[in-house]
Amino acid sequence: MEQKIIILDFGSQTTQLIGRRVRELDTFCEILPYNKFPKDDPSVIGVILSGSPYSVHDPEAFKVDLGDFMGRLPVLGICYGAQFMSHTLGGKVEKADSREYGRAHLETVDTANPLFKGFEQNSQVWMSHGDTITAIPDGFECIASTRDVKYAGYTNGKDVWAVQFHPEVFHSVQGSLLLKNFVVDICGSKQAWSAASFVDTTVAELKEQVGDDRVILGLSGGVDSSVAAVLLNRAIGKNLTCIFVDHGMLRKNEFRDVMHDYECLGLNVIGVDASEKFFADLAGVTDPEQKRKIIGRDFVEVFNAEAKKITGAKWLAQGTIYPDRIESLNITGKVIKSHHNVGGLPKEMHLQLCEPLKWLFKDEVRRVGRQLGMPEHLITRHPFPGPGLAVRILGDITPEKVRILQDADDIYIRGLRDYKVRLSGEEARKVLAAGVPATMTDGEIEVSLYDQIWQAGTVLLSTVRSVGVMGDERTYEHPVALRAVTSTDAMTADWAHLPYDFMAKVSNEIINKVKGVNRVCYDISSKPPSTIEWE
Repeated sequence: MEQKIIILDFGSQTTQLIGRRVRELDTFCEILPYNKFPKDDPSVIGVILSGSPYSVHDPEAFKVDLGDFMGRLPVLGICYGAQFMSHTLGGKVEKADSREYGRAHLETVDTANPLFKGFEQNSQVWMSHGDTITAIPDGFECIASTRDVKYAGYTNGKDVWAVQFHPEVFHSVQGSLLLKNFVVDICGSKQAWSAASFVDTTVAELKEQVGDDRVILGLSGGVDSSVAAVLLNRAIGKNLTCIFVDHGMLRKNEFRDVMHDYECLGLNVIGVDASEKFFADLAGVTDPEQKRKIIGRDFVEVFNAEAKKITGAKWLAQGTIYPDRIESLNITGKVIKSHHNVGGLPKEMHLQLCEPLKWLFKDEVRRVGRQLGMPEHLITRHPFPGPGLAVRILGDITPEKVRILQDADDIYIRGLRDYKVRLSGEEARKVLAAGVPATMTDGEIEVSLYDQIWQAGTVLLSTVRSVGVMGDERTYEHPVALRAVTSTDAMTADWAHLPYDFMAKVSNEIINKVKGVNRVCYDISSKPPSTIEWE
């Protein structure tokens, strides 16, 4: 990488969001634990210190040696980062009279300062802190204030800037402008990070890394593994062999349709129908975690059996993306969440790991897919759990229950794709920023409901039966729950407010056409406290 911004993570929930905002400026960034600054990396052009759940006065508060970068690189401290620098350099940080959360307005702002160039007076920002800076270090000056926060922004006038609000969040209206001022104008980013440059660079790196070796890649049908496959195929062609395992719990006709897509993309794909094995091993199992473990174990067994047939393979490729790696480690380097693409290889495979997408966020993966010329329906596919419909069936798994859920889910997903909505203003901007193909006409765009939401799926409550009436007969069948959420990275999610006429139509069609279902519910839970999947 020619240029990069380093974001030192002090444990903030919005650190990934800082990274996304920097990437939106066509600038590569790397999120690292607060104590892992790369001292000898000449490509670093600036440093951002994130927020933190801690107070600078807490004994366990995270601390960094500012001398590692201050004085030779531009530095921006955000919230805790601003307070830590002030506290460390001789200023004063004290507990606020009342915790400062939510909207605030910059009543005074120095628009002559490069960090606030182009800012409007009274610009809305988002506060989230219990401490506040009551004195800044000698040699520093205040450049922004709100009614309640005197030192909302400060600088030494040379290479250090700090703000006590969060420019990365949506509610800081000119936050993206502030980050652009820092990354582009102050740090000097050439804004050369793009999907096209990533493809060219990565293809060259893969050719050098892999050479003439054979590579195996496990396909899931999802966007990450699919983009990884097409990228590798461009680099090494016939030396890539993909394996797509059907465990019997994919969506309706998914195995057939995805195999057709992969063949059209020119990929060398081995399709394995192992559904009989999976159903047999899952028979009678109701515990969600046990179901996941059985599916994971069987997948490895089936995958390994096929991989052993490929002579000369030395690499295993995976569609691991950047949030997978960040979520799997906390800022002290300890594993806090295992992930299906992070955690090593089965020892008996003796393969090296190749992860061509490991620096990308999900929206960037989709941009790369478009750059590679992949079909839009593959690129915009919603995330889908590795265990498939097994974690959307409450209770034990049978082929009949999978059939019921596949039919109901197919009606729901097709309905989301077919239903068009018109958007304007900020809603339209967010959809276009996500890379969804749409044309703005008279300030409006038309997109499908499917493209407007992050993830949707149907859940079969097979442990429950509800009474219904069809014709003159009493029924005693299963309810299904529809789930649709909006999100940017799945770390938090809110339920999607689907139109009533759409929900009425889909509910009616599912009950009339899917034998075994007589009631449709809609899940209006957010994450947290709920999760996106039910199991």
